[in-house]
Amino acid sequence: MPVIPHFIEPDWPAPRNVCALSTTRLGGGSESPFQSFNLGDHVGDEAHAVAGNRERLASALPAGSAVHWLSQVHGTDVVQAGQGGALPAADAQWSGTPGAVCTVMTADCLPVLLCSVDGDVVAAAHAGWRGLMAGILENTVSAMKARPERLLAWLGPAIGPTAFEVGAEVRDAFFSSAEPFERAAVTGCFVPVVARPGHYLADIYTLARVRLARSGVTRVFGGGYCTFNDSERFFSYRRDGQTGRMASLILLR
Repeated sequence: MPVIPHFIEPDWPAPRNVCALSTTRLGGGSESPFQSFNLGDHVGDEAHAVAGNRERLASALPAGSAVHWLSQVHGTDVVQAGQGGALPAADAQWSGTPGAVCTVMTADCLPVLLCSVDGDVVAAAHAGWRGLMAGILENTVSAMKARPERLLAWLGPAIGPTAFEVGAEVRDAFFSSAEPFERAAVTGCFVPVVARPGHYLADIYTLARVRLARSGVTRVFGGGYCTFNDSERFFSYRRDGQTGRMASLILLR
């Protein structure tokens, strides 16, 4: 029987011409520890297996789609999909061109997909805690050149608030970068770990909502997954160390 990847489709009121999905680890051709639908070509997997998985992904997209990948560096740079070379060093991309697929890869970090309610621009952002704190979502919203109140956002699979343990330096960095009116919400995103003084469980989903709201984006969906605790469906770098990568992508049909 043919191998069929398993996808998650955002539950959001996006326009009909917007196609968006997140992959899972299910339905590919990679072997342990990358089993099975690994899309990362930089993690030590066999090149032929990754190529086959990427072909399966492409075949599931609308005809004529071109998947654009990034060299993600936990930064704040945003590029237009298809611009900046074959593999631009950036952590988000946007497009207003039908068929151009904005793609980010994750394995605990937060993927954020955005689209306008008018169906004329889309974007995908890779929001690890460093990029999130430094402004990757604000930069992505700005690059889309759409009125923020006309944007929708979907938070894809990431490490959940019961598993994302961080040190005090992460909490302090977010608190220091918060606007005064955000500080109560940011403080609530860090729950002390009683058995480990100076450590906190962080809620990256709520932190992303705070940053999107700063940019005027308040129609935010998703945020109910945990890559760390759901080993059947998701890769997790923090759980496994050497592991594969999922992709979250969005395009205009």
